[in-house]
Amino acid sequence: MITEGRAWKFGDNIDTDVIIPARYLVTTDTKELGKHCMEGVDAGFSKKVRPGDMIVTGENFGCGSSREHAPMAIKGAGIACVVAESFARIFFRNALNMGLAIFEVPGISGGIQDGDRVSVKHDTGEIIDHTNGRRFFAAPLPPFMQEIIKAGGLMPHVLRKIRG
Repeated sequence: MITEGRAWKFGDNIDTDVIIPARYLVTTDTKELGKHCMEGVDAGFSKKVRPGDMIVTGENFGCGSSREHAPMAIKGAGIACVVAESFARIFFRNALNMGLAIFEVPGISGGIQDGDRVSVKHDTGEIIDHTNGRRFFAAPLPPFMQEIIKAGGLMPHVLRKIRG
């Protein structure tokens, strides 16, 4: 699987309340949550994102409270994956459970700029910035995690396995 789109760049320590403010936790509708994604740092973010775009960020992305709504909002906004220097542990797991592809690459935030055209090869972890020609490498997601993401999350993946 290959993701290709525009990079939306954010800094370090982006917490779950910035990703999706608590006042919107009254719904689990992914599209509705997506309308408010990253509202805490860019009020118009969700209106500018196009399917296939990705978030590129610094360290400790997704810190703060444990809310599955954060990766749901990111997916609902149309973001295909998040590439970060590091993730908060609970966000990492929630993202996979919700079917959001994430890649960890130390130093990535210094190499990709906001608006760059970027592609990510999920099976190899290769990240190419087509704007500046730079290449980065993340550990590829193991095949079972790729299956979960392709299924749309852990629950759809499990249901698919049960139903055969």
